[in-house]
Amino acid sequence: MEPRRIGAAGLPATPLGIGLAAVGRPAYITPGRDRDLGTQRTPEDLERQAHAVLDAAYAQGIRYLDVARSYGRAEEFLASWLARRGSEVDDVTIASKWGYTYVGEWRMDAERHEVKDHSAAALRRQLAETRRHLGDRLAVYQIHSATLDTGVLEDPEVLALLADLAEQGVVVGFTTSGPDQAAIVRAGLAAREQCPFGLVQATWNPLEPSVGSALAEAHEAGMAVVVKEALANGRLAPGGDAAASLRAQVPDAAPGEEDALALGLALAQPWADVVLSGGAHPEHIEANTRGLTWAQRLAPEAAADLAEDPTIYWAHRSALPWT
Repeated sequence: MEPRRIGAAGLPATPLGIGLAAVGRPAYITPGRDRDLGTQRTPEDLERQAHAVLDAAYAQGIRYLDVARSYGRAEEFLASWLARRGSEVDDVTIASKWGYTYVGEWRMDAERHEVKDHSAAALRRQLAETRRHLGDRLAVYQIHSATLDTGVLEDPEVLALLADLAEQGVVVGFTTSGPDQAAIVRAGLAAREQCPFGLVQATWNPLEPSVGSALAEAHEAGMAVVVKEALANGRLAPGGDAAASLRAQVPDAAPGEEDALALGLALAQPWADVVLSGGAHPEHIEANTRGLTWAQRLAPEAAADLAEDPTIYWAHRSALPWT
């Protein structure tokens, strides 16, 4: 898996990346966490798990690493991994995000796990926190789940701060979630007159492909495109509620390959530059890399009839428990 330059900014990245949302905090919305992480999830436990996942990803050739301020201690875990591995991992590209704050206090039963704040004050505070952990290793900084209702893509103070960061050599971007992803991507494209957004990260998978045309527009405009949640928060992983339906679309696929199929379909999209694995265990990483092989065999439109109404898809996602 060779890194190549993506987007007009020429950001170095591999086709597969790894996100640390699932191992940076004790609770998350993907099922099967007791199996993957066990029930002992102290910060020390999850730091070891994060390091094991990062070691496995690096061994498989993955060089794009994705964290966020709201992923518990993911930035800290990544920083300690970088310190442990030293100069041998100087070739990784690191992306983080601001806009949500982790408030779960390392409790599984927290009433709220994260709080959204897209203000300029939050950007200043969280950028300083990210810099404290990652320093000048930060290559990409994104608005976390930009939405139309917060007005973050029209906030002149936020856009000016991000434009200043871009002048310092950091690629600035935004991520999207929810049924209005396409509108948010297009709003971000329009905002490039005030801020040079160079990357967009969006949810795309066979169950929720509605943002695809907007991502194609962003790619055509020179933005790097990163796909997240390609496994639909476990729904398309082996044992997930939609896994059998996905496998039925590919006659020669075997049971247990659903995660590779879903990632392969995302990788097959002509506008996708990086597809993130959210694996919480080293075994997931090895399985996920088989998506690269499936990407060579699958047509971009394969499994198109699995698409759900976006409103229904996102309502299902919102109802997932934190476990």
